[in-house]
Amino acid sequence: MIEQTLARTFGYDGFRPGQEQAIRAVVAGRSAAAIFPTGSGKSLCYQLPALLLPHLTLVVSPLLALMQDQLAFLHRHGIAAGSIDSAQSREQASETMARAKSGELKILMISVERLKNERFRHFISQVPISLLVVDEAHCISEWGHNFRPDYLKLPDYQRQFDIPQVLLLTATATPPVIADMQRKFAIAPDDVVTTGFYRPNLNLLVEPVSGFAKQRRLVEWLADKGAQPTIVYVTQQKTAEQVAEHLAQRGFPASAYHAGMNHERREAIQRRFMAGELNCIVATIAFGMGIDKADIRNVVHYDLPKSVENYSQEIGRAGRDGQPSDCLVLANRDSLSVLQNFVYGDTPERQGIRCVLDELLQSGAGGQWELMLNQLSEQSNIRQLPLKTLLVQLELKGIIAPRFAYFAEYRFKYLLEPEALVARFEGERRQFVEAIMHTSARARTWCTLDFDALYQQHNADRARVVKALEYFQEKGWIELESKQMTEVYALLDASFDAEALSAELHAYFKQHETSEITRIDAMLALFESHDCLSRRLADYFGDAQAPRRCGHCSVCLGRVARLPEPPPRIPLGEIDVAARCADFVEHYRQAKGGEPGNECLTRFLCGISVPLFTRLKARGIPGFASLEAYPYAEVRERLARV
Repeated sequence: MIEQTLARTFGYDGFRPGQEQAIRAVVAGRSAAAIFPTGSGKSLCYQLPALLLPHLTLVVSPLLALMQDQLAFLHRHGIAAGSIDSAQSREQASETMARAKSGELKILMISVERLKNERFRHFISQVPISLLVVDEAHCISEWGHNFRPDYLKLPDYQRQFDIPQVLLLTATATPPVIADMQRKFAIAPDDVVTTGFYRPNLNLLVEPVSGFAKQRRLVEWLADKGAQPTIVYVTQQKTAEQVAEHLAQRGFPASAYHAGMNHERREAIQRRFMAGELNCIVATIAFGMGIDKADIRNVVHYDLPKSVENYSQEIGRAGRDGQPSDCLVLANRDSLSVLQNFVYGDTPERQGIRCVLDELLQSGAGGQWELMLNQLSEQSNIRQLPLKTLLVQLELKGIIAPRFAYFAEYRFKYLLEPEALVARFEGERRQFVEAIMHTSARARTWCTLDFDALYQQHNADRARVVKALEYFQEKGWIELESKQMTEVYALLDASFDAEALSAELHAYFKQHETSEITRIDAMLALFESHDCLSRRLADYFGDAQAPRRCGHCSVCLGRVARLPEPPPRIPLGEIDVAARCADFVEHYRQAKGGEPGNECLTRFLCGISVPLFTRLKARGIPGFASLEAYPYAEVRERLARV
């Protein structure tokens, strides 16, 4: 049956390495993990079993672009598949849910955050599910922390929705991460299928280059490549802009790509690159996941990647057609402090965690806690992503549970005269529409909804009002805007000791901070290795199948890298750190009262962005980022001696 389905539905006459073993495990009713290099056919491991299993296959994917690509593939092969995502209207989502409920759909794709939505949770609890598929499954383990925190809840979701088996898919998992994934989902060792990380067509090259020489060396290197499709990875958005401009000025048409650009511009750049109209992109890690372009010949790390895992994922985008491709690292230690500062900036201060717990106890006294993430982030001085991680940890401890989310504010402007809009309705519906019009405060252009007045004066249910406004927008009668997303949690347990719990949670974040810094050290050790780089990389991921010497990495070619040290710096002991903090301390006292702690001062001197600094306009205060070239831990230690 498996071979017939492979040929009849997918048109393949055989399996790629690892696929058959993973598919047979799933079809036999067991949970499995497929750990294959990028581009080696992981998706088939759920697509084929989905056709043979009795109920729905639910796929959790981290990126809308990945979902859309896979849905297009499934539809081309006549497979009933759908998704529920943020780009859909309420009606489209309802239609997909109805198809899943009726048994018409075989595959449903969602983001992990969808499982927090109360309406979706109610729906999915009524649908029999045969298989939960987790794409980019390494996020369940270490990477879930401060990357996609909701991935950490997937083992709980499997139990809650009584899903009998799981298939985990990833291209990036070290032996400890694999062991963690196995334990959390009770996967037997024989059902963890790993095909190896060695890609014989990738030439791993590490070249020591001082910071001031990197742009010149990049231009020289690209000159030998012609117009081959190339991705240049950088750490910061401003570097992406500067390097792309430098390349363009020297005759290499290139575009920057980073999260600071609007969605439409990023989409346009990506489309041009995929179509071959643009051959060079200078990108932060915002570019990559979901990029399935087979002929990328070069991946250059202009700055050091964040970890060996990141490096492996990013070079995995090269040479998917099997043709020889170069992966070059222009290596030095200049940006090491920047990489480390990203890590340190994501560790909340202990008093920030305590602030969140106090807010929970005060605001959730009635059993329900409403919060706006941006406001709580400012209040606690915790970046939004670590704050989401903190909320997930509170969920995992059984203290809170998500109920639903809503926009606190809706406003609209008329694209049709109000009288003409009202005239399209009759009877009770007309009265309802008139009530919306009469209770909405109108400024020059925009009208703001007053839900309280609508409820008190007209007994109008909020959900019905929102649905009506979305219908008006769909018809082109109004332009609708929603703001201030409010998340609502149930407070399940208010008996916790806030002081003890804040210490416990702070220790959790500090443990991950240490782990991330260790991963940066492991990456430096890889790039300075005397051993074959291909073999060393395979060893990191527990792959013993790679050759001892690949013959085509920079070490095998006789070029062992010695990373140049950063330019010499004044010893920290000779710097008056108190004087550099003086203006900031004064601003802090005026805004918050009291004194900033050493962690806060270290972040100020190292130029790490946190919500409080935005409010205090810290970038404009003398001393901000004046020690960004120094290791964070050394600056913190120096402040402790003041």
